[in-house]
Amino acid sequence: MNVILYARVSSEKQAEKDLSLPAQLKALRNYALHREWTIIHEYVDAAESARTADRQQFQEMIATAKQKKSPFEAILVWKLNRFARNREDSIVYKSLLRKKGIQVISINEKFEDNATGKLMGAIIESMDEFYSANLAQDTVRGMKENASRGYWNGGNIPFCYEIEKITVGKNMKNKLKVIPHEAEIVKRIFALCFKGHGIKTISKILNDDGLHKRSGKPWNISTITYMLKNEIYTGTVIWRDHKNINQIIKTPNAHEAIIPKADLERAKALLIKRTRGLPLLLVPWPRIIF
Repeated sequence: MNVILYARVSSEKQAEKDLSLPAQLKALRNYALHREWTIIHEYVDAAESARTADRQQFQEMIATAKQKKSPFEAILVWKLNRFARNREDSIVYKSLLRKKGIQVISINEKFEDNATGKLMGAIIESMDEFYSANLAQDTVRGMKENASRGYWNGGNIPFCYEIEKITVGKNMKNKLKVIPHEAEIVKRIFALCFKGHGIKTISKILNDDGLHKRSGKPWNISTITYMLKNEIYTGTVIWRDHKNINQIIKTPNAHEAIIPKADLERAKALLIKRTRGLPLLLVPWPRIIF
């Protein structure tokens, strides 16, 4: 029988030795070898969640299966949760494969090819989906707690900051730490804004002075605009739930501030005036107490 191997690890599971890609592939190869099956191809998705079928290698595998004459008769997986943790996706893709005469074989979960076996498979898949959803909720809950305590949850590190590892109990947490020479550039950007310079002019001044972004690329309008509105420079950690954009956590005094909050509000107001085509009023901005 011709078979293909499908292995996957999600980002939160990569460190687990028994679920590593080499371990999965080794077990899958041995399983096929002992049964004298021919391995046609190996598909591997690294750091991909099974909660969605939008995985590059998975979709390539399905596309191959949908060919007029499929080159394989079975897909070997470590466990069914490597194939899918979304019950709906599992039903759809298994149905598609079944019509092509292709079976999905879990080498660690044995199911008889009868009604009872199908029921057991469905129960395990439902449990996997529940586990995956529960894990996602726990992850979001942990990130909320981290953000509320002023820790950095990850993502693009803002210009003028770097990550500092600190020990909290038995865990390591991330805090933002100021990079002094980059902080001076941030302060200069705000100072130039307060002097009445537009975003394009500020970018040109920095580039002409040989001051570039951390990536080495020149400053541009979008980057400068984003910085002049970014609360991170007031010492505030901001975290957004990407699945619920209305859920935002802001924690002030989480790290060293580069500018006062009043200066950020002043810069934002000046940006709005420029956007509306109104003249800039170069008068002292009142110092707001928060």
